[in-house]
Amino acid sequence: MYVIATFENSLFIELAISAIEQKGIPKEKILAAPLDKPSEPRQLFDTIHRADGLSLFDGAAMLGTCLMLLGAIYGYVLKWGPIIWGIIGAVSGLLLGFLIKMLLVKNKQRGAKSITAEIVLMIRCEEHQWETIEKILWDHTALGITRINNGIKPSHGYSMEEKHEVVFDRLTGK
Repeated sequence: MYVIATFENSLFIELAISAIEQKGIPKEKILAAPLDKPSEPRQLFDTIHRADGLSLFDGAAMLGTCLMLLGAIYGYVLKWGPIIWGIIGAVSGLLLGFLIKMLLVKNKQRGAKSITAEIVLMIRCEEHQWETIEKILWDHTALGITRINNGIKPSHGYSMEEKHEVVFDRLTGK
């Protein structure tokens, strides 16, 4: 079976590896691989082919609609009339909403550090060692843990265990 865990880059991953080695898992069955981070900062504007779920225009559209409505309503009693005040309200609401969202996004990027997985730890072990390894990994602040059992039906002439061995050997350079 394989146990896969993710960690932040810290001393805890070294301590977890040492603890696992002390429980009888040899070094050759442990693989720690760092993940690459994007070199360029996140883009603020979405394109038709890429969207990250962060919209700068939702708040601007809501605020623009509200201020346009208020401008049109109160425009009946103001000098320039409801159409001009509606347009003024819409434009000022869009700009104000966009600026507020931009400030919130910029402050969030400079603010508290978000927890991200930086290192993937892969351990090859026996089924009876699962609980011990799981406890060690959780005690050493793993962000997430999963296991892959070898009991999956074979396909294309190779057992799943043989496929995992080939992948593991390629990752470890054997």
